[in-house]
Amino acid sequence: MKERTCDILIVGGGTGAIGAALAALRMGKSVIMSEETDWIGGQLTAQAVPPDENPWVDQCGATATYMRFSDGVRDYYRRNYPLTEKARNTMNWNPGQGNVSRLCHEPRISLAVIEAMLARYRSSRQLDVLLYHVPVAAETDGDRVLAITLEDTRSGDQVVISAPYILDATELGDLLELADVESIIGAESQAQTGELHAVEGDPLPLDQQSISWCFAVDHLEGEDHRIDKPEDYDFWREYKADFWPDKQLSWVYSSPQTLEPVHRQIFHADFRHRYTGGPGDLWHFRRILYKGHYPEGAFPSDITLVNWPMIDYWLKPLLGVSEDVKQAALRECKQLSFAFLYWMQTEAPRSDGGCGYPGLRLRPDVVGTSDGMAKYVYVREARRILAEFTVLEEHVGVEQREGFDSAEQFDDSVGIGSYRIDLHPSTGLRNYIDISCYPFQIPLGSLIPQRVENLLPACKNLGVTHITNGCYRLHPVEWNIGESAGALAAYCLDKALSPRQVRNSKSHLRDFQCLLKDDLGVPLDWPPYARTTAR
Repeated sequence: MKERTCDILIVGGGTGAIGAALAALRMGKSVIMSEETDWIGGQLTAQAVPPDENPWVDQCGATATYMRFSDGVRDYYRRNYPLTEKARNTMNWNPGQGNVSRLCHEPRISLAVIEAMLARYRSSRQLDVLLYHVPVAAETDGDRVLAITLEDTRSGDQVVISAPYILDATELGDLLELADVESIIGAESQAQTGELHAVEGDPLPLDQQSISWCFAVDHLEGEDHRIDKPEDYDFWREYKADFWPDKQLSWVYSSPQTLEPVHRQIFHADFRHRYTGGPGDLWHFRRILYKGHYPEGAFPSDITLVNWPMIDYWLKPLLGVSEDVKQAALRECKQLSFAFLYWMQTEAPRSDGGCGYPGLRLRPDVVGTSDGMAKYVYVREARRILAEFTVLEEHVGVEQREGFDSAEQFDDSVGIGSYRIDLHPSTGLRNYIDISCYPFQIPLGSLIPQRVENLLPACKNLGVTHITNGCYRLHPVEWNIGESAGALAAYCLDKALSPRQVRNSKSHLRDFQCLLKDDLGVPLDWPPYARTTAR
């Protein structure tokens, strides 16, 4: 078995891992990063989810490196695609003209930009990225994690990596379980957290947000691109949850805010987007390539990314269950996505009165797989550390902050974010919880485990609850969480301090915050015009 060392080990190659690596590398530290698939970038790439962002993201509300990433995506298109002059000269233009984001784009473009941002560190061997590697064991000594064993999923070979600081950037918080770091899963109770929207009665650890297996399609009217009938199609064709307004394979779903039934077809000319006033049908929701940005005939169709309510899977949780149950959940989730595609191609009611859109073509090339599904399932909720400080609904939720006009101000802020508290239907068979939230900060205390000294969360596994995870889980926030965690580990190495000492010493805290803000370009607070604007 091989043994290796580095300054900072980042396990998991997701969105937070990229921010963490960039911070640690800029501060001169050697980094090894592992990734389960062959695409680093997580939500942005392997999960194929266009970024969910705040409305001010092109001016504020993200770190300097995230802004550099966004600019890099647009520049990639300008350099390599035959854009029209209008598109080429539009500042902060949206590649896909999707409604969900100002930066709807193809996942492989994210990958290319991220790889470019890391390239010089890989060339100098300051960074090594181990693809197809998963954590299988952790060596601990008291309150410290000494080493992590990673296994190559192709060969079975293992490597033990020791590092003074280890960051958990896995999608499910895998290191927390392997290293026995105190953590929590599922839904806390109102008695535990005092949150208005927490569950009543006992906590429900197996009540976790639904997962989704995303895929990309284009549409070639008059052609036949129907896939083979999926193995589980008959089940999903008839399945209807008691809390859901219609069958799973339907154009009807619950409004996230009101829970009233919404009818929204893939092509629906009369459905308008509530913010932009433009087309609000499903095709425009997460469209990642808009053929109108290019000369006539350059592309036969737009491309859209299917991450819609109809493919939310909630029958089995991923955490707190056996490996067999977890694998069954992943299989059933992917089968649901195939079933929905087949239903759209064959049976879905058309806006013109017919049935089915056989011209919908699955695009495996867009997501980099052979079966057409994304490389990794879209995960909305992970294990969460029991932290020095836990962000509650009372700190950020508009309803529970009655009498205040902004989120709680944290003296130990290490970043910011903004999104609604957005929880998708859960494995507890509960409908959406989607409530208004103020632009918020990321407190340093939420990145520090209560006991363990040298393992830090670098994505959705920080000190939040089932409820507040709903606003801390999105792309630019996860990037910021990782970036601040990577900077904290590097700062602690430079100063011979523990993360706890940084937070608990006013002088060290201010010095670290100055590093984040002045050297790394991590904003610590919202400008006044945004701070009081609830979403």
